[in-house]
Amino acid sequence: MANALVIAELGDDAKLKKSTLSAISFAKAALPALGGSFSILVLGGAGAELAAEELATYGAAQVLHCVDASLTHYTAEHYAPTVAEVAKGFALLVGTATSFGKDLLPRVAARLDAAYAGDCSGVSAENGRLVYRRPMYAGNAFGSCTLDTPIQVATARQSEFTPAEPVSGASPLAAVPKAAVGAAASRVEFVSLDAVKSERPELGDAKSVVSGGRALKEKFFEVLEPLADALGAALGASRAAVDAGYAPGDFQVGQTGKIVAPALYIAVGISGAIQHIAGMKGSRVIVAINKDAEAPIFQLADYGLVADLFQAVPALVSELKAKRAG
Repeated sequence: MANALVIAELGDDAKLKKSTLSAISFAKAALPALGGSFSILVLGGAGAELAAEELATYGAAQVLHCVDASLTHYTAEHYAPTVAEVAKGFALLVGTATSFGKDLLPRVAARLDAAYAGDCSGVSAENGRLVYRRPMYAGNAFGSCTLDTPIQVATARQSEFTPAEPVSGASPLAAVPKAAVGAAASRVEFVSLDAVKSERPELGDAKSVVSGGRALKEKFFEVLEPLADALGAALGASRAAVDAGYAPGDFQVGQTGKIVAPALYIAVGISGAIQHIAGMKGSRVIVAINKDAEAPIFQLADYGLVADLFQAVPALVSELKAKRAG
């Protein structure tokens, strides 16, 4: 029997990120091939113990936590040694394919001389082995691979795995020490983080997303913010809108941006380039608003409106407000 270890992701406020729940679902899907159980490792500064207590309700064999002042803000040089040390007792190491997971897990794999499968959209058991499913060519094709090293490392695409739900009972908690870092890593320190702060939901975790394309031009926020506010949605953008300077880079949805799968995705003035579709096609309900009836986005949309977005969106906002008031 072999076991899996899930690496939890925390925000700078030490709160658990929803992306971790997709990694838990991935680990659970891998257990039939492993034959064992899964545990969770939480790293962070003060307050990380609360996240560990929260994760104790998800059915893990144990929740390990490493609390150290140097782990308050993520730096791979300080996280990787501890993760690699703890992972030596497991056959599978799992994270989510967020910026955090994509940065940390390959470094840990290198330390363990372990094979790595990144951005997995599925995992299954075949003849007692784990088979990882990975998207290729902007999600238009999928490939399968197996790993042959004693310890395997993988990251899960958040949009492809339903977030794990709490279960009855509580997992035992155990503290683990921070592993020593090398001379070079010891000189690395967190200085500051410049991030866009918003009262809206984070793009990767939002239940509803309103995204805009280049057609909005300088009125990007003027048109989309009222709709996002009416729905309690996050704001997203196509690469074309970002490249044109109408929206900041952290709004970008697509192959080279963020992968999202909300319950509702509204694409406003987005034609539907293959690179954008790769980042949002897992959304449960897709609504497209575009004046071009031949736009590729309509082939994917559940609901489509061929109209001038500068007229359609304000009208939609008015109807939403009226319905809410009524």
